[in-house]
Amino acid sequence: VQLQASGGGLVQAGGSLRLSCTASGRTFSRNSVGWFRQRPGKERSFVAAIRWSNSMPQYADSVKGRFTVSRDNAKNTVYLQMNNLEPEDTAVYYCATSIQSTTSARTSSWSSWGQGTQVTVSS
Repeated sequence: VQLQASGGGLVQAGGSLRLSCTASGRTFSRNSVGWFRQRPGKERSFVAAIRWSNSMPQYADSVKGRFTVSRDNAKNTVYLQMNNLEPEDTAVYYCATSIQSTTSARTSSWSSWGQGTQVTVSS
């Protein structure tokens, strides 16, 4: 399955963006999907993840209460709604998928990765 993340852009602090992760090649309605981000000079880090059943999404502590992950299996798309953005959220955001039922924060738990989308938050 090929993934494509989109929806990034430039936004002021306090603003919102919604990222989308769309699958092509085959459906990923039975896959878990995770969001990660990579800041300049830093390692890729976990943001959020959701299982195919939409149950019990997981979030990094730094985004809890601000970001929401959801999915529309009919559209083969997973979303990351990002509210109250902070300059520290500036990064390239990636989505990844796994056939395992997982919400792991480890990058090694995810088998397929899409190209990232840049999010820049100005102060």
